[in-house]
Amino acid sequence: MNTLVLLGAALIPMVMGFIWYNPAVLGKAWMNAAGMTEEKMKGANMAVIFGLSFVFAIMLSFILHPIVIHQLAVKSIFFYEPESPDLAEFLAKYGDHFRTFKHGALHGTVAGLFIALPVLGTNALFERKNFKYIAINAGYWAVTMALMGGVICQFG
Repeated sequence: MNTLVLLGAALIPMVMGFIWYNPAVLGKAWMNAAGMTEEKMKGANMAVIFGLSFVFAIMLSFILHPIVIHQLAVKSIFFYEPESPDLAEFLAKYGDHFRTFKHGALHGTVAGLFIALPVLGTNALFERKNFKYIAINAGYWAVTMALMGGVICQFG
């Protein structure tokens, strides 16, 4: 596991959030859908918000790692025999298969749609938020997790 790659991938939500939620992109639509006002936004402790957001993004990058890199599942089969010649032979033959940005982005997108969307959607339904709110937030996470998965799979 390359920790620097995972930390780098954890920066992606920050960059994507700056773009996605920018008033010129989807920021105004999100504010309307979320019931957010300029006054509410000014009263926040941004250091805490960005600090915790980065911690959460690190957690996300660590869990995306085994989702986007299939070789980790193979290694877990040999947990009690990590020096097995069978594992070494398998990794020598297939170790770099499916280690591309494209493949990681695919799995990141799937994780965004099948993990983030149901969680966000469920919360939004109980919070009585509309479809636009769900679409903006789930879309952000699907794209963000696609990029994170691509970086992790290609370079991790």
